[in-house]
Amino acid sequence: MHTKIKFKADGVELAGWLYRPTTTGPHPVIILSHGFSALMEMGLAAYAEAFCAAGFACLVYNHRNFGASAGSPRHEIDPWQQVADTRDAISCARTLPAVNPERVGLWGTSYSGGHAIVVAALDRRVRCVVSQVPLMAGDATLRSWVPPEAWPKLQARFIEDRDARYRGAAPRTTKPAREGTETWDWVLATKSEAIYPNEITQRSLELLGTYEPGSYIERVAPTPLLMILARNDEQTPFNGQLAAFERAGAPKRLLTLDCKHYDPYTRDFAPACKAACDWFIEHL
Repeated sequence: MHTKIKFKADGVELAGWLYRPTTTGPHPVIILSHGFSALMEMGLAAYAEAFCAAGFACLVYNHRNFGASAGSPRHEIDPWQQVADTRDAISCARTLPAVNPERVGLWGTSYSGGHAIVVAALDRRVRCVVSQVPLMAGDATLRSWVPPEAWPKLQARFIEDRDARYRGAAPRTTKPAREGTETWDWVLATKSEAIYPNEITQRSLELLGTYEPGSYIERVAPTPLLMILARNDEQTPFNGQLAAFERAGAPKRLLTLDCKHYDPYTRDFAPACKAACDWFIEHL
């Protein structure tokens, strides 16, 4: 069971869930957040419940501009703002009753899997990190989504949107999940059609293309790092993830699953969750 929690990140109120073990504290605490356009309600409870059963307090939250969290423009994804918010979530967690402020773990998945790498590299309050199917290279990832012949048109749209926003126009938006895509199949599999916004600002894609979490991976050590990768990942390219892991310093561990990007939330939840839980038990 969890309780609802709200905390401020750079003045913006973020909504989350707080899980507390039934045993006497102080407990180590794990911060969890979801990927690109997803909400915490889309599968994160299962991870937090498993970690809590193993003795960890958990703070799960929605990124600004999404779900019950405040912020505008709605559904805009600014990676560096999310990194800053994650660091404020750590500050919040360290103030909570029955939490050991010196034992903070970070779990991120997909887009926030990249954030987990960046934050662990920059913030030594993080003592253990799990990065699942992470974004490692924003430009390469965006190019893998967009056919080469459509790339100039996309860049022109970015320019038009920037100029229009400067003139006071509302941000242009786009749908990150369309019928028949792997992302939409995951939304259906998790029965999230009613809550998934399926809208992001166009600028979110432009910002994604500028974000390179893999360039920080050498700086994570000596913080223990577990990476959980999907060998058939078509959302965040596997080869780039693997190359980033090979550059990371020890202590580190790699779990490679024979699955696609969204399977660790569904059919491959058990091995992904167990590996993460075991890593936190060992190092946190």
